[in-house]
Amino acid sequence: MGKIAIYPGFFDPFTNGHLDIVRKAADIFEKVFVVIGVNADKARAFPADRIAEAIMQTLRQQRLDNCEVVIWQGLVAEYARLNGIGYMIRGLRNNTDYNYEENIAAVNKLINPELESVYFRSNNIALSSSMVKELNSFGKDVSEYVPSAILPLLKR
Repeated sequence: MGKIAIYPGFFDPFTNGHLDIVRKAADIFEKVFVVIGVNADKARAFPADRIAEAIMQTLRQQRLDNCEVVIWQGLVAEYARLNGIGYMIRGLRNNTDYNYEENIAAVNKLINPELESVYFRSNNIALSSSMVKELNSFGKDVSEYVPSAILPLLKR
């Protein structure tokens, strides 16, 4: 089997920055699983199933046919191990992200020694889900920051 990767995240909401990372990963890996993490201790602004539908719609629109969306309640390193996935994709905006991701990668290696972290640089270092949520809460137009399939979720 070819090289398979997961791109995990909370994706609350999924942004054009996330989409950019998925595109980069899809160019390199045979298959990419966009894994929406669900954490009982962390409240979501948008339901995971609705985000998953919107991401799937976005992937179809972008013709990213080697990508799939999964909702997972558990450790991402375990998902990778259980599904024979050897690579975890992470996006980096700056050195703060890098330091955070290196700590996460070390923990993931303890859980799944076969899992390799692969970093892609973000094209827009200011773009984040938090920024989109905040601008949206003040009634600002966020259409340039998220895929069109995500917009209806933000308008609720």
